[in-house]
Amino acid sequence: MKTRLVLTALAVLAATTISARAEDLVFKLKNNTSAVLTNFYTSPVGVNEWEDDVFGRQVLNPGENIEITIADGRDVCKYDMRFEFEEGSGLDTTEDTQDLCELGEYSIHE
Repeated sequence: MKTRLVLTALAVLAATTISARAEDLVFKLKNNTSAVLTNFYTSPVGVNEWEDDVFGRQVLNPGENIEITIADGRDVCKYDMRFEFEEGSGLDTTEDTQDLCELGEYSIHE
């Protein structure tokens, strides 16, 4: 009986871990501009404030790409995105909305 309970508990734990990972949104972000991308913000559609800068202290130089993981535990797919470029680059802040569950790759262009 104890063995059965332990196996059941392990199965539940494994299922919980798998479903938590399934909520992580992963995609490749490419900077196809001539300017340094200094800040990248996301928030689910309908949330009125931007969440923390995804890059932190990193930047994305022209021509580079980075794998982005959004692991906020939410059960949503549509996110607003905000891209800010290096001051003096001549590029305006850009905003877009995408279904990140369907997105494998996103390229920012001038």
